[in-house]
Amino acid sequence: MLDKHRSAITQSKTRPRRWFRAGEGRTAFFFLLPGLIGILLFLVLPIFASIALSFTDWQLLGTPHFVGFANYTRLFTADPQFWTVLRNTVFFTVEYLILNIVVSLGLATWISSLKFGQRWFRGIFFLPTFTPLIAVAIVWMLIFTSGGLFDSLMERLSLPFSGVLNSQTLAMQAVILTSIWAGVGYNTVLFNAALDMVPASYLEAARIDGATAWDRFWKIRLPLISPTLFFGTVMTAITSLQVFDQIFVMTKGGPGSATATLGYAIYQRGFQNFQMGYASAIAWVMFALIMALTALQFWFQRKWVHYDN
Repeated sequence: MLDKHRSAITQSKTRPRRWFRAGEGRTAFFFLLPGLIGILLFLVLPIFASIALSFTDWQLLGTPHFVGFANYTRLFTADPQFWTVLRNTVFFTVEYLILNIVVSLGLATWISSLKFGQRWFRGIFFLPTFTPLIAVAIVWMLIFTSGGLFDSLMERLSLPFSGVLNSQTLAMQAVILTSIWAGVGYNTVLFNAALDMVPASYLEAARIDGATAWDRFWKIRLPLISPTLFFGTVMTAITSLQVFDQIFVMTKGGPGSATATLGYAIYQRGFQNFQMGYASAIAWVMFALIMALTALQFWFQRKWVHYDN
């Protein structure tokens, strides 16, 4: 009889708790619902719509017509500009990625070595990331335009680098320089924060053992910040493969097709030529390229990224 009484008391205590937890779940779902609806409407549905459109011929006005893999076949076999655009995208990604990581890591190391003013320099280098990329591209376009500030400087220095944006070989370099100026601050702050977390006792012990500043950086600091370095590399590679704003403002893909990238090709095919199905196919090729590069980076990270277990 006593055991039954105890079990009844236990059930009476657990039921309100379960009801309370269920009530908390419903309340949480109610507050999360607007965000979930936004993700569904503006992320999930457009992704599935893009997949479907890549197998159709849709001129933006009218009814889409199913064409199967015709868009992808045309992209890889019949479009003479695709391989040029793909080569430009890979070239921009590789050069921008290397320069961004090297410059930001160098700046972060220099800032961490300062005894005074570290916060000020972090703010100075991070400030361009707050500026809209369109505005940054407009300013740099005015600098590089024919007869602009850059041409005047080259003329005074007697260097043959005028008319950069009209040059087949230098136009992409101008876009990369603009991108570096606009985007290097994020990785600089990220790497600087990681460097500041390296235990000072490790560096001091290495210094006492006779290690040079370069040895301390290469053999102690760099391996310890390798997870942060890997994160910055992956994120920078993903954003660089999607480059569009600078190209659109500064060069419009020119001169010729010297600076045309996959992002600009999607805009050109979809919103200028009204070939939405073909533009969707290019978008999914770019997505496959991003995933392949990310997977390659995750495979290589096993060889150089050191996690502190």
